[in-house]
Amino acid sequence: MVDDSKTKSSFRLQNGSTSLDEVNCRILSVLADEPRLSTSALARKVAMSTPAVRERVKRLEEVGVIRGYHLDIDPAAIGLPVAAWVRVRPGPGQLPKIAKLAEAVPQVSECHRISGEDCFLLKVHVPRIEDLEGVLDRFLLYGQTTSSLIVSSPVLPRPVLPAAAE
Repeated sequence: MVDDSKTKSSFRLQNGSTSLDEVNCRILSVLADEPRLSTSALARKVAMSTPAVRERVKRLEEVGVIRGYHLDIDPAAIGLPVAAWVRVRPGPGQLPKIAKLAEAVPQVSECHRISGEDCFLLKVHVPRIEDLEGVLDRFLLYGQTTSSLIVSSPVLPRPVLPAAAE
């Protein structure tokens, strides 16, 4: 039987942060480029056995380095070509209501709690600029909004990789 404690300890430092060795960084780098890659194909790319790679990916998932696998849909391709960042400054006592509303409004694809005078940053997708008004009106019940239309996205969302994986 293999002593599992040494392998697990390589995933946690004393301060609780995750420790990534060179192999884990390579696995993450390959998965970032090709998330649908089979375990056997991933194993070939990182020059390891399939069971070893499967175990490493499983552990990366268990410790929260890999949080999930997501489908990336182009909003414009499904009829939502207008995107905006909306900052929300809640009124007194309205903070929890804004987070709950953001979760319930289907046009909101992202909601971030931020520092500064505005407490939330939302990413909103709508079919037409005129449709943004209805979404904003729902949030205006709980605070002030400031919107910025997204004109282009020269850098699309991408995974954050450890420095060693570069």
